[in-house]
Amino acid sequence: MILTQISYIDCIAFLVFLTPQLLIQAGLIRTATWVLWALPSLLFQVFVIPSQFIKERYFTPHEHKSPFVQRATPFQDIVIRCVRFAFAFMPAWLGRVFFSKGVSLPFLRFRMLRHGIVTAPLRWTEINRPGLKGIWIIHNQQEQPDIIVYYCHGGGFSMGSNYFYMEFLLAWVTLLKAAGYRNPALFALEYTLVPDTIYPTQLQETLAGYEYVLSIAQSSSRICVGGDSAGATLILTFLLYMTDHSELRHQRPGLAIMISPWVTLVSKNNRNTASDYLNSESLELYGRQYIGPKVPANDPLVSPGNCKDLKKWSDASPKRGWYFLFGSEEMLGPETRALIALLEKAGTNVDFYEEKGGIHAWPVASLYLGQTEEERLHGLRAIVRATRAQIS
Repeated sequence: MILTQISYIDCIAFLVFLTPQLLIQAGLIRTATWVLWALPSLLFQVFVIPSQFIKERYFTPHEHKSPFVQRATPFQDIVIRCVRFAFAFMPAWLGRVFFSKGVSLPFLRFRMLRHGIVTAPLRWTEINRPGLKGIWIIHNQQEQPDIIVYYCHGGGFSMGSNYFYMEFLLAWVTLLKAAGYRNPALFALEYTLVPDTIYPTQLQETLAGYEYVLSIAQSSSRICVGGDSAGATLILTFLLYMTDHSELRHQRPGLAIMISPWVTLVSKNNRNTASDYLNSESLELYGRQYIGPKVPANDPLVSPGNCKDLKKWSDASPKRGWYFLFGSEEMLGPETRALIALLEKAGTNVDFYEEKGGIHAWPVASLYLGQTEEERLHGLRAIVRATRAQIS
């Protein structure tokens, strides 16, 4: 299922769905208290964001604009400016409501109805077991899948849900089918968010999710693990963890897809850029909350970029290798490039696509913000081509 670009009507509908959920999930008093405290800054940004948008977009020479603005449409530009403000200013508990099932699922239904779709062509099933929650999507529920994507969503460990990613996940399975797979499937893990729990709970849940996928797959070689941002961190951590456990070592997946991975949670290289919407101070706060007070921030199992052992990375590598996607303007770009170089030095099969002027998790965001179908599906199609090349 592939829908068109998000419209201004969609944005209004999202706010309509968001408002009652703020009261239900966060509570009237907590929400009202924050709004009153933040009101001066919010009102200030009502003037700052449009003025900065107009100044850079229409009164700044092209060569002096930020790389993302040089390539972005006005709609993309204003949305990313709002997201940049929200990421730096809004607390995680508020962001959690934005990305929750209670907001994202009715929003998805609204977008489907706007496109004349009453029932999604691909159905999903919620998996809810002790220690394991997630969403299972398969093209034909009556047949064995010939490839399974195991995905972990991003959100700084503090926010995000599979339903916020549902349109992206459904499009992924749709494109896998179009690429020639007989019966593609995808399992998206719903791991517990911070501060409800901290590391290593999320690692344990990631392991449980992989074992669930293994129980269905014909072979571990038919599994493609992947994630974006913090979700990619969990996949990297999980692959490193496998190297120390013989019962898992021979069950390595076929391929790993890393979308804008948060390689090193606390690093001086994670610096703000003029284009990206991530904020280094907020991101480090989320990272330290996930790590907790008892684990060193440089522990490779909590922050994979701190592992410099070439043999370890060779042993952790999926059987058919890695595929990275990230933007040239990402705050997390330097650490991603360093990991790619390390994997190449370790002799693993690693390929990557660095999008010029791209920002964090743009393959996900562009599905919603891309102006044309080619732009919306560019990242996903690259992922599917890489998958097809390695897992035929």
